Amino acid sequence: MEGFLLFVLFVCAIVIIISIRQVNEYERGVKFTLGRFTRVVHPGWRIILPVFQSIMKVDMRVKAVDVPFQEAITKDNISAKINAVIYYKVSDASKAVLEVENFWFAVSQLAQTTMRNVVGEMELDELLANREAAATKIKEIVDTATDPWGISVDSVELKDVILPDDMQRVIAKQAEAERERRAVIIKSGGEVIAAENLAKAASMLSEQTGALHLRTLNTLNNLSSDQSNTVIFALPLEVLRAFERAGNK
Repeated sequence: MEGFLLFVLFVCAIVIIISIRQVNEYERGVKFTLGRFTRVVHPGWRIILPVFQSIMKVDMRVKAVDVPFQEAITKDNISAKINAVIYYKVSDASKAVLEVENFWFAVSQLAQTTMRNVVGEMELDELLANREAAATKIKEIVDTATDPWGISVDSVELKDVILPDDMQRVIAKQAEAERERRAVIIKSGGEVIAAENLAKAASMLSEQTGALHLRTLNTLNNLSSDQSNTVIFALPLEVLRAFERAGNK
């Protein structure tokens, strides 16, 4: 009798040991009894009756999925290859198991399709200048579509936008032309300012008697400091004005 009891206890111990399932802190367990959903199991050791019950563990951590390069046509009919990274996590473990098969694969496929659609609604210049707006729109669409699956999208980041070689050359020429245009505008603006300053200086010199003569003498002084300069003749302005007054008389 004692041997039978020991055997029963031994069998019970084995059953209990093989019935224990550990759910880690970053996981949730979806428990089924006779094939029907029972409840969501929280972290810790849980007893799962063999044959009658089963459990599926779901990782609740944020996942980064690399969306491979997608061939897309922009609104202005330019071909571009685009890839992105999508960050998401499971917000409801039961929905992630019951509502969709292989939710990670479904999210990746949805992101690829959405990315092509969003790029098709934007012109190339808009896409290159405002990647954040495109990424935000992709995130909103994917997040809305995955809500019934118990998936929450944290963010979407566009990594690369690759254009055909001929289009890259066109953009390079356009950028060079834009730089030349800005250089011409800056140079002409400087010339306008210089002309205004010269006109102001000429006006001030003409209004003050003897100012121009003093300026002439100062210029001669500067020229004389260098022996390589040769001054042939400099006639004071007052002398010219004296001749002018004498001629008028």
